[in-house]
Amino acid sequence: MEVKILALDGKESGKATLSKDIFGLEPRVDLIQRAVNWQLAKRQRGTHKAQGRAEVWRTGKKMYKQKGTGGARHGSARVPQFRGGGRAFGPLVRSHAHELPKKVRALALKHALSSKAKDGGIVLLDKASAKDAKTKALAAQFGKLGWESALIIDGAEIETNFRSAARNIKNVDVLPVQGINVYDIMRRKTLVLTKAALDAIEARFK
Repeated sequence: MEVKILALDGKESGKATLSKDIFGLEPRVDLIQRAVNWQLAKRQRGTHKAQGRAEVWRTGKKMYKQKGTGGARHGSARVPQFRGGGRAFGPLVRSHAHELPKKVRALALKHALSSKAKDGGIVLLDKASAKDAKTKALAAQFGKLGWESALIIDGAEIETNFRSAARNIKNVDVLPVQGINVYDIMRRKTLVLTKAALDAIEARFK
């Protein structure tokens, strides 16, 4: 698959061929979904907590006599039936993370890239750089290119001016190539890869 390489001013600066082994697969929704679920599960903090019966401080004295009241039998005010008692089966501090094999993660990333390529959502950029760290100027350039919702992947290091200018633009994310992931690819309409990022991705999967 041959794709045009654009500059930030919208002019064509060359062409590049995308690898069929990475960008030409038939997208599998199940693999992409597994990777997204794995990422979101890892992100959950798991700090939710409710006090159980053993953790609530209330008197342990029997509330009233066992028989003769006409009501149900109760021995403790700490039980969930009463206001102020502990919660039954409440949430506990825990990790929501689960395992996903490394090969499955790598394959899911390929299928996410192939999905974008199939939809025509991949754009190749010559270089992600800005003369000044001016958000307004960069946002205007993105508007002309039609990047309303975009993930921009650069090489190992992102230029300081470009990163500073892009970080306040709504629905635009900028990541180094090491941070490329399935969730961020799928949540944005356009995937913008610099030449450095494309070379790094192809070297990674060789």
